[in-house]
Amino acid sequence: MAGDDARDGEPQDDGPGNDGPGNDGPGNDGMNALFGNLPMFGDLAKALSGQGPLNWDAARQFATLSSTGGTPEPNVDPRVRIAYTDLAPIAEMHVRDVTGFDTPSTAIELTTQGAWAQRTLEAYRPLFIDLAVSLGRSRSADPDVGGEADDPGDPMMAMMTGLSQMMAPSMMGMAIGSMVGRLATHAFGQYDLPIPRDTRQLLIIPASVDAFAEQWSLPVDEMRLWVLAQEFIGHAVFSHAVVRDSITLLVQRHVGAFRADPASVAEKLSTLDVEGGDPMQAIQRALVDPEVLLGAVRSPEQIELAPVLDAATAAVVGYVDYMVDGVAARLIGGGAFPIAEAVRRRRIEASAEDVFIERLLGLHITPAQVQRGKSFVAGVVDRAGEAGLGSMFTRPNALPTPAELLAPGLWLARLET
Repeated sequence: MAGDDARDGEPQDDGPGNDGPGNDGPGNDGMNALFGNLPMFGDLAKALSGQGPLNWDAARQFATLSSTGGTPEPNVDPRVRIAYTDLAPIAEMHVRDVTGFDTPSTAIELTTQGAWAQRTLEAYRPLFIDLAVSLGRSRSADPDVGGEADDPGDPMMAMMTGLSQMMAPSMMGMAIGSMVGRLATHAFGQYDLPIPRDTRQLLIIPASVDAFAEQWSLPVDEMRLWVLAQEFIGHAVFSHAVVRDSITLLVQRHVGAFRADPASVAEKLSTLDVEGGDPMQAIQRALVDPEVLLGAVRSPEQIELAPVLDAATAAVVGYVDYMVDGVAARLIGGGAFPIAEAVRRRRIEASAEDVFIERLLGLHITPAQVQRGKSFVAGVVDRAGEAGLGSMFTRPNALPTPAELLAPGLWLARLET
C-alpha cells in the first residue's frame, strides 16, 4: 500500500497554467490587439493570453482551497494504514467470490481530501478540457445550431466579447476546481464519481470514511469494509473494456455538446422569484442551482442523449450497489443494513452544490436512479441467475437501453438473439 500526503497526490506542473488543444486559442491575438494599449487591461491580457480553454493552475488552486479550506492536512495515521492493510485482502476475496470477476489484485492508496481532489482533476483532465471548450462556444455564433454572431462592428460589444474570452479560461478553471474540491470533502473513494480512471490503484479517503461512521454511529471497521467492497467492485466493473469504453464515450459526447446561450441565462435570471425583497440572494441561489445554469447551456443533442446515459450509469451503479449488498452481508452481517441506509440518506441529502460536477458530466446518481439500476439487476438475476449479468461486461453495446432498464426481459431477449 503506497503512503502519501497532500503533496504526494498532486501532479507535477507542466506549464504556466496551460493545457489542452488550442493553447494559443482563438481570439488571443484579437484580445492583445484590443486591450494591449490600455493600461488597465494590457498586463492582464498578456498574463492570460495563451492559457488555452481552461486555466489549469486556477483549477488546481481552487480544488485545494475548496477541499482543505486552505489549511494543511495531516498525513494518514499509521494505525489507520495498518487497519486497511488487514481489511483489504478480506474484502477483495469476498468481492471476487460474489461477483465471479477474476481481476488482478488491486492496491489501495490512502489519501487526503486535498490530494484526492488533485488526483481527480488529473484523472479527468481530458474531460474537463473538452467541457471548457464546449461551454466556451456561443450558441448564437455556432453554425451548427443557427443564429448569427454578434456584430463585429460594435466597439462596445467587441470589447465585452474580448474581455469575456480573456477571463473565461480562468473562470472555468476556478469553477471546475471548486466543484471537484467540494466533491472531495465528502467522497469516500475513487468511484464516488462513477467514471472510469486509467489507474490500477484505488484511492480511499480514510478521514471521510471514519467521519461518516462517527456521524451515523456506525462501527468504523464495518464502515471501512463496506467502502472497500464498493471500491473493489467499482474497479472490477470498469476493468472490463466494453463497460469502460461505453461510459467514457457517452460522457465525452455529453460534455462536448454544451452550447452556451447567454440570452437564456439572462432570461432565467430575470424570472427569479425574489423572496424577502433581496435580489442578490435570489441570484446567488440561482447560480448554484444546476437546473438554472444547465438549462441555459444544454443542447438538443444532450437532451436526446440524457436517457441513454442515465440508463447506462444506472445499470453500472445499480450493479455495484446490488453486489455491495451481497458482499457486505457476508462481511458484516446485520451491520450492513444500517450502513446501506446511511449511505442512501447521504445521497438524498446531497445539495445542488454537491452534485453540480456530476450534472456537468451528465450523471444523475440519485437514489431513484440507483434503485432503478438495482431493480434491473435483480430482474436479470431472477430470470437468468447472476451468470445472466455476464453479457453486460463482455459484449459490445450490452448496457441496457432506457426501455430495457425498466424491462430486464427485453434486455435478455436482445442479447439472446
